[in-house]
Amino acid sequence: MPSVQVNVWEGWGEKNAEIVIRGVTKIFTDLGIPAQGVEVIIHEIPKTHWGIQGKPASVVMKDVTPPE
Repeated sequence: MPSVQVNVWEGWGEKNAEIVIRGVTKIFTDLGIPAQGVEVIIHEIPKTHWGIQGKPASVVMKDVTPPE
């Protein structure tokens, strides 16, 4: 059964995590896979540990925050 890992910036929040988990699970249930067989793991990573264009996201995307 599928195991999906989603990487997001730290501060993503429980509400957004629930929305992502439901949405990813629905994609697989629409394909005929039972929901109990779908695992979704969300990793929150600090912007300082996420590189974009050779720089930390905390520098490149300093004004961007996770959705509320």
